[in-house]
Amino acid sequence: MFAGMLRRMVQRLVTDGDLTISWPDGVTQRYGDGTGTPVHMHITDDGLMKRLMQNPELALGEGYMEGGLTVDDDDLTGFLRLISRNVRKNGSGRFSAAAAGARTGLRRIAQHNPLSVAKRNVEVHYDLPTELYKLFLDANLQYTCGYFREPDMDIDAAQIAKMDHIGKKLLIEPGMRVLDIGSGWGGLSIHLAKNFGAQVTGVTLSKEQLAEAQKRAEAAGVADKTDFRLMDYRHLDETFDRVVVVGMMEHVGQPQYPVFMNQISKVLAPDGVALVHTIGRTTPPGQTSPFIHKYIFPGGYIPAMSEVMSVVEKTDLLPTDIEVWRDHYIRTIQAWNELFEQNVDTVREMFDDKFVRMWRYYLTASEMSFSELGLVIFHYQLAHNQHAVPTNREYLYP
Repeated sequence: MFAGMLRRMVQRLVTDGDLTISWPDGVTQRYGDGTGTPVHMHITDDGLMKRLMQNPELALGEGYMEGGLTVDDDDLTGFLRLISRNVRKNGSGRFSAAAAGARTGLRRIAQHNPLSVAKRNVEVHYDLPTELYKLFLDANLQYTCGYFREPDMDIDAAQIAKMDHIGKKLLIEPGMRVLDIGSGWGGLSIHLAKNFGAQVTGVTLSKEQLAEAQKRAEAAGVADKTDFRLMDYRHLDETFDRVVVVGMMEHVGQPQYPVFMNQISKVLAPDGVALVHTIGRTTPPGQTSPFIHKYIFPGGYIPAMSEVMSVVEKTDLLPTDIEVWRDHYIRTIQAWNELFEQNVDTVREMFDDKFVRMWRYYLTASEMSFSELGLVIFHYQLAHNQHAVPTNREYLYP
């Protein structure tokens, strides 16, 4: 029963491209209009058929991760690009839409992130061994989008350009107190302390990241200018000249946005400047990929601009600049993927082959989200006083 329903669903979904599927019963069928690079997928796990009908987005990732779904030449990028383009054109079908609708309806529960839950969610991803991240990130361990200011930049240069751009946007002067919410392994905090003369307080919920950040600050000679703390941003009761949030709002969860923005407003000095760098959707509000929610970033959510600004409007913060980065994250993830594959044997030794396939699927699906499904980076520059920053962007490009 499920085999026939699933084949009809694929027939309706895949109208562009060239997809061949070898089904568990030995039947091979071709879908699409025959254009583009051919993709051949094999499903060897009969039990995967029902799961693909019930929740295709989750089952695709799990099937690849578990090995019951394979693609010739391991062309996961080609396969997910073909599927993404057809979903964008034709929708995902009534079963997938129903599952997505249910996730949207339950969003307040799934993204409810009080301190105990937020700490547990962070541990799932960021308390993995730092050695894993060193295998595919840049030298400064920047786990966010790089800024490819020049077309020939490599990932290390792009991440430095990103940190410089952020420092300029914050208009940091030597001695200013800067709060880095979600400071990770300390790369941005250390850069702002070393190159802009800031006194930086970084907060994280990850013990692994905290230890690495402190070690790196010592090695960089800025231990006296950095103060890394294992604490939740909601517990801060100090005033800072500047507040920066890079790649952390995605973990806040939509129900906590009012608390998040009000806390930034509370700790930011009257003439201060804040910058929130976040992945954002150019589509209306939606829901988190079930695969990403279950295996990668539990409790996470990518906000639409309307969801952010509707909250900002209710605070005493005002937007002084909003910048949109397109394509930069595509190049960033491609660089990560390349380094990951170069070091895949080491990753497999650290974990196992199932982890390798899970991580590969996560990185590739993330790239498709930016290249095909409308994700971008938003930079929200915020202040209490509209005159806290210049009225044009010339200060960024001296």
